[in-house]
Amino acid sequence: MYVQQSLQDNLFLMLYGAIAILALATGLYLWLRRSNTIAPDVTPPKALRLCTAAFFITAALSHIWWYVLGIYWLTDDRLVRNIVAVTLDHITLVPLVMAFLLRMLQDRQRPLWPWVLSQLPILVAAAVGIAWHNGFYGFDLTTYWQTTVMIIFVLYYIHALIQYSRWLRENYADLEHKEVWQSLLFISTLFVIYEIYFTNPGNMAREYLAQVETLAIIVFLSWRVETLQQLDDKPSYTSQEDEMAILSLPITINIQQQLETYCEARQSYLQHDITLQQLATAIGTNRTYLGNYFAQQGITYNTYINRLRIDHFMRCYQKSIRSNLPFTATELAQQSGFRSYSTFAAAFKQFNGQTVASWMKSL
Repeated sequence: MYVQQSLQDNLFLMLYGAIAILALATGLYLWLRRSNTIAPDVTPPKALRLCTAAFFITAALSHIWWYVLGIYWLTDDRLVRNIVAVTLDHITLVPLVMAFLLRMLQDRQRPLWPWVLSQLPILVAAAVGIAWHNGFYGFDLTTYWQTTVMIIFVLYYIHALIQYSRWLRENYADLEHKEVWQSLLFISTLFVIYEIYFTNPGNMAREYLAQVETLAIIVFLSWRVETLQQLDDKPSYTSQEDEMAILSLPITINIQQQLETYCEARQSYLQHDITLQQLATAIGTNRTYLGNYFAQQGITYNTYINRLRIDHFMRCYQKSIRSNLPFTATELAQQSGFRSYSTFAAAFKQFNGQTVASWMKSL
């Protein structure tokens, strides 16, 4: 990255230094402070917070080692300087980004070690490139390899994200502060930065763009890590053998009847963050039985709870109209169990095929 032109651009150096200081300060904040500033009522996963802090601190160190290599060390050997700096970026920043993305998925512990091991060929190629003073091995080959690894990881992560989204809907009524679909945008942004970073060396427009995008990454990750809720009541996955053993037991209760008694009649669905596990315990069955019951109905647990909440909203709205009571749709949505009006509006349109406003006008 560092070329003589960038070292002589004072404006760029100021931006470069400011980004490094911001990354370091944000990393130390996430590492040393346990409470949130952006969303004080949310408790994020500790592992995710520490992983993000490590990424920010390493990003700041990356700015430092590029600067040191450009000013004080290997200044007469640009090839070896670039090989060393790029290799350091590869084996530190890329695995930390992967760790951050995987730690956001809380349905299961996905291993990081395969992606760490994928960096070993980069170390070997870099060592060969330095020993032979060959740019193909030390720079081009490592870039091609890392691009391949990133493409494979992106495909793997998309599959994992689909699994995670399905798991959330099967086990949680409220998805606020739990969904992580924005991580796909983050992956796409990083991939664009990576390609810009390594395919157009020496271009100052590229250098400025990389710093601006780094700033955007810092802002996004700071928001993401402080608004993602730690799922303490996480339903564990049941092995196929255990699930078959459970389902082979005689059914001692009528699940539909129990749901009508303990969930619908008692309006348990109005409780925020009620999980599949909690509802199963309340009606005297287990999570596997209840989950399979919803699957047989062709719905998810999230769909079941939100349908009850929408019906509750419609009853409350009609009652308020008949009684001529003052109200707002937002208030009624919150009384119906929804944490936010946007979530309620999306669910209402999904179930009824029209917006809330259109339905109100139709009455």
